[in-house]
Amino acid sequence: MSSLTLAVRDSSTMLRRNLLHARRYPSLTLNLLLTPVMLLLLFVYLFGDVMSAGIEGGAADRSDYLAYIVPGILMLTIGGTTIGSAVSVATDMTEGVIARFRTMAIHRGSVLIGHVAGSVLQCVLSVVLVGAVAVAIGFRPVDATAAEWLLALGLLTLVSLALTWIAVGMGLSSPNAEGASNNAMPLMILPLLSSAFVPVAAMPGWFQPVAEYQPFTPTIETLRGLLLGTEIGNNGWLAVGWCAALTALGYVWSRSLFNRDPK
Repeated sequence: MSSLTLAVRDSSTMLRRNLLHARRYPSLTLNLLLTPVMLLLLFVYLFGDVMSAGIEGGAADRSDYLAYIVPGILMLTIGGTTIGSAVSVATDMTEGVIARFRTMAIHRGSVLIGHVAGSVLQCVLSVVLVGAVAVAIGFRPVDATAAEWLLALGLLTLVSLALTWIAVGMGLSSPNAEGASNNAMPLMILPLLSSAFVPVAAMPGWFQPVAEYQPFTPTIETLRGLLLGTEIGNNGWLAVGWCAALTALGYVWSRSLFNRDPK
């Protein structure tokens, strides 16, 4: 059996293992999924008129604000789901199962690949569920073409892959599952500090560089352009560049930590 065949077989086994864990212990995934849904409902139904009036220059329209915040909520959904990946990796590292895997004749990288593939699948499913909630309460990107929908889904998948590798590194570097959950919180906080809820131009001047020069703002603006027809400009290339850079960083970091000899 070739090394490639062995890697694919073992990675598939580890993917199945992680999906079974997610199915048997759904509470963590549900808790992380409820946060973006609650934020979506909160901002649309409680603050929607006020926020839309500020963005539209006095014309309050809750449906317009719903369309504005959905891309940011999708980023929050991905960030929250990847926190679960960090916790899962840290749990594996601290409960001894990785030490057991090291003694078995399996492909060394299959453990991480299984975690990453499982997390990306969960992120995509979570995005679909949150998107369905948004559609149910009035989100209607009717002008988006099939190609634009596919590009939006592809971008969301790239973001999921990038954040998952970063989350895996955070899980490997954490002493326990609780520490992994705390260390991965920036993945859910950073979208709140982007253009998810208000335009960057409406923020205080000292804070605008923080919101503008981070990975979530160009990604959110690209999603708005694909789904709502707004101007994308250079945001598309910036979003893809951020995803590529974070994926490479997370992969190298995770592989380095995982390949260390256990103490």
